[in-house]
Amino acid sequence: MSQFIESIKIEDQEIFLLELHQKRVNQTFAHFGKEGSIDLEKIFKNLNHDEDGLYKLKITYDLDKRFRTMMIPYAIPEIHDFQLVENNSYDYSFKFEDRKELEKMKMMAKAEEIIIVKNNHITDTSFSNLLFLKGKEWFTPSTYLLNGVQRQNLLKKKKIKEMEITLQNIKEFSHFQLINALNDFDDTFIYPIHKINNLPGSNDYLDY
Repeated sequence: MSQFIESIKIEDQEIFLLELHQKRVNQTFAHFGKEGSIDLEKIFKNLNHDEDGLYKLKITYDLDKRFRTMMIPYAIPEIHDFQLVENNSYDYSFKFEDRKELEKMKMMAKAEEIIIVKNNHITDTSFSNLLFLKGKEWFTPSTYLLNGVQRQNLLKKKKIKEMEITLQNIKEFSHFQLINALNDFDDTFIYPIHKINNLPGSNDYLDY
């Protein structure tokens, strides 16, 4: 049976974006024709987590409502370089635990992290959604693989806008940043676009 994961930010004993995480879990059960769901808030409270600091609560669950938890100290990663990797068939509409295809793409790449290109469109990294800076505005690709909770949160707050971002227009942006449940919008922690080592027009473009 397929297993799914939720990675939830816990900081100073507080749980973040709970409503959006719960909504995604509920939608997963409903999509696969299962009634009910698991209660993320109850799971967290039963852990009696009493440590301050930043943690990732990883909940792995299946459609029979079996689950296991891990509470992992978390530090925001700093990545040295990125590579565009083309995969027109990859589907990650739900947060499956099985990441073999993602890991395979990463192993083939010549950079620390990948940015997946699907049908000429920019999507996500292997673990996050993306934001791109043009002028003073931040845009997120409308062609995401997974509609992450932080992405939904920032769109709702109107901090970012959706936009079609392709191989043709990616060089119009000056910087980019990574967002997910553990990585909030932070315009002080951004990467210049040239950190992508095979932008269109470069010698290494999609050479993997």
